[in-house]
Parts: sequence; C-alpha cells; structure tokens
Amino acid sequence: MARIGYTMMTEQAGPRELVGHVVRAEEAGFDFSVTSDHYFPWLRSQGHSPYAWSVLGAAAQATSRIPLMTYVTCPTFRYHPAVVAQKAATMQLLSEGRFRLGLGSGENLNEHVVGGGWPSVDVRHEMLREALEIIRALFEGGHVNHRGTHFDVESARLWDLPESAPPIGVAVSGERSCRLAGEFADLVIATEPKADLLDAFDRHGGTGKPRVGQLPVCYDPDRNAAVARAHDQFRWFGSGWKVNSELPHPDSFDAATQFVTRDDVAASIPCGDDPDDFVAAVRPYVEAGFTEVALVQIGGETQHAFLDWSEKTLLPALREALGSD
Repeated sequence: MARIGYTMMTEQAGPRELVGHVVRAEEAGFDFSVTSDHYFPWLRSQGHSPYAWSVLGAAAQATSRIPLMTYVTCPTFRYHPAVVAQKAATMQLLSEGRFRLGLGSGENLNEHVVGGGWPSVDVRHEMLREALEIIRALFEGGHVNHRGTHFDVESARLWDLPESAPPIGVAVSGERSCRLAGEFADLVIATEPKADLLDAFDRHGGTGKPRVGQLPVCYDPDRNAAVARAHDQFRWFGSGWKVNSELPHPDSFDAATQFVTRDDVAASIPCGDDPDDFVAAVRPYVEAGFTEVALVQIGGETQHAFLDWSEKTLLPALREALGSD
C-alpha cells in the first residue's frame, strides 16, 4: 500500500506560505511531507528559495501529525556533516519523532555558492560516504573525532539527542549511490520510477526498507493553464540527474531547456483536473516497488486549490486505485 506525500517546494513559495501549505496538507490527509533544500531555484520563474531548515522548524511547531523530511540535503558543501547531524537531531526533537533526514551528493546549482568548486561525481560520492559515517557516529552519542580525506571533526557531540535518531534516506541515481544507500540508509530516495534502482538498493542491503519517490503534477481546472505553468516552471525536470546536478545557475537551466516544448512537458507531467491522469502517473512508482510517493504541485500560488482538490478528489482516487492507506 503506497503512502502519498506532499512536497513543500521551497523554490516556488516564501517561508510563511510554505508552512501554511504543509498545515493544509496535514488537514487534507496526506500521509507525509518532504521539503526541498536549495539555495537557488532551478528557473527564475519559480522565484523563491528560503532556508529550508527554518521552514522545517516552523512546520514542526505548526503541525502535529504529518511526518517531515528533507528531500534532499547535501551534507558536504554548504553544510558540514557535523552541523547537519545537529540540525537533524534538533528537528527530530521539535517534531517529536516525525523527522527523516534525506541526504544526497548535491547539485552545483546550490553548492557552488560557498566557492569550493564542483568536483567529479566520484569525489562527491566519496564525500557523501564520509559525511554519512560522521552523521551516523554523532547520532550514536558521545564525542566524535574524525580525520578524513574530506572532513575533520574535532571532539563533536550532540548535546540534545533524541531517543530515536532520525532515519536517514539517501538519494540514488545509479549503482554507486545505491551501494551507499544500501550500506548507510534506512530508506532510499529516487525521482524516477526505476525498478532497477530499487533492485540495486536491495542487493546492497536495502531489502525491506522504505523507498520514497517524487512526482511533479500540475493541477488546474484549465488544462492549458496547467501545461503553460508546468512548462514555465518545471521544464527542467526531464533532463535527469546527470545533467541537473552539473548546471550552476538558473540561467543555465533556462538555456539547457530552451527547446523543451509544452507538448514535451504535458507528455511527462500530469496536467489539469482529471484524477485518472494523476493516478496513471503515480502507478509506475507503485509498480516499480516504491512504498511512498511525494507529489509536487507546480505553482506556489496554486497550492491551496490543489490541496482542497486533493482532499476531495485526488487522495480518494489514489487510495481506491492503488490501495494506499
């Protein structure tokens, strides 16, 4: 039975609005929520990028039931892994056990701002492995000292540590990241409904663990308006992680997607108000083996309309068709 989640998309709304959105998502009956953690939006038309961890803290206080999760945080450039561990432990306490720490190797778009350059993917995976080791050690309690290839930790300790550490998720896109996830993660994260990624995760120790996917959608009673908005703000989505992780600026994403048409977007993102189209888009994730699917409603100003429609129409349709809780 697949759980259906809601995405607080920090690239398309301000911080107060995002908290209001997740409060409404909880009321509407979504099973969980996830939050992007960016410094830049992908495209200028999205228009926002507040600090995700402040939003999460406010969301933890404004909600009472819905689980919260980073989707995903990079613990290797903008943030030192020891600081990420402290953030996550604090969030687990604030949310009273509702937080999961989703981690990934990052995107140039967000991490270039600290001026450390953007290394090859092999190096980024090395850094993520080392960061995971540090975070896991700090979650275990006591003082941690670490002298590594990429990070040093000097007698660090988490003084406010929850009884149960936040579960760690790792985003995957290929064999190497699946190996990391299988070794270190309590759950796996992916943005494409690829069963081979989940198979690789299982081969490396992930059998039986949750697997969380994400899917952009664009609700609007006017399908043409939905397609136009999806093209304006989300035409980058189909480029894939290998491209998206390398581009350094929203203008780079604009240039890279200049030939993507509205028809291209409409073929890959469900648009309009027919719940059957949305069910059909979620189904491949369920069939691939994902246990949770987080929806991204495109357009910051449309969130409450989407959430109202989801409560009345979409969530019942998904649960009837897919057997979700």
